[in-house]
Amino acid sequence: MDKTHGENASEKAPDAASFLKAQLRAALVAQRQALPDRQQRADLLQRVMRIWLVGRPDTVIGAYWPIKGEFDPLPALHRWKEDGELLAESQRRRIGLPVVDKVHKTLTFHAWYPGCPMEEDAYGIPKPKDTELIVPTLLFVPCVGYSAGGYRLGYGGGFYDRTLAALEPRPFTVGLGFTNGFLEDFEPEAHDLPLDAILNDNGVVWPVG
Repeated sequence: MDKTHGENASEKAPDAASFLKAQLRAALVAQRQALPDRQQRADLLQRVMRIWLVGRPDTVIGAYWPIKGEFDPLPALHRWKEDGELLAESQRRRIGLPVVDKVHKTLTFHAWYPGCPMEEDAYGIPKPKDTELIVPTLLFVPCVGYSAGGYRLGYGGGFYDRTLAALEPRPFTVGLGFTNGFLEDFEPEAHDLPLDAILNDNGVVWPVG
């Protein structure tokens, strides 16, 4: 066998898998943006999220600024923050949004509240400006797609995987997405870390039961 030819063939396989995954991402994002009932689905997922948060002990939660038709978790989290102030023993709750660390290609989380100063990051996504660095114990993650077992399809940048690998202790991770993002035949790669839970507009997808 031609050794060089054999090496080239083995190199092409990951490229083909990456190409197919990129196509899948693009198709799912386009489908999500075109959902005619996206607002109704978002309202349902807001309710699912608020119910799921009842009884959670966390006081610092990390989330994200929605892009490309993603579900917006911030209204439910702001309600959660206000609810903490109404408890018999008032509880200070904080929400963090990601800020990209360009050197390490990871995310840190900075305090966000309605009306706080914002600026765009290198990717054009709004981020808190000069607010406190906080460390979440619970992290809501956007899903382009998701599958059984808690596996998530993201945008391919690896930011969340690297961030979770670096955070100690690792926060409880929850994926958020619409029902159209469920993938029956998704094959996770060796480096993919499963999320602890996944919620969609129908309820809790993972863990089952």
